[in-house]
Amino acid sequence: MPDEVSLMVTTEGLTALADMALASKSQSRLDELLAKNVEGKLSAEETKELDLLLTRVDELNLVKARAAAALHRIKNQELP
Repeated sequence: MPDEVSLMVTTEGLTALADMALASKSQSRLDELLAKNVEGKLSAEETKELDLLLTRVDELNLVKARAAAALHRIKNQELP
């Protein structure tokens, strides 16, 4: 990916990244918007907000997966 940034991160930092979750306020809002979406009651503005939150969740999941993979490589001493 062209927008990737390479960082030197400790094992503890990778563990923290792998364990990250969406902030509780954002998670609550996401839950609200998803419920309204199921009911077909989202406004155009709420649809945009939901799309943005889902994009953030996707990005967070990518960071978590990369951190978990790096931890796995470290555990098995498979350095890139």
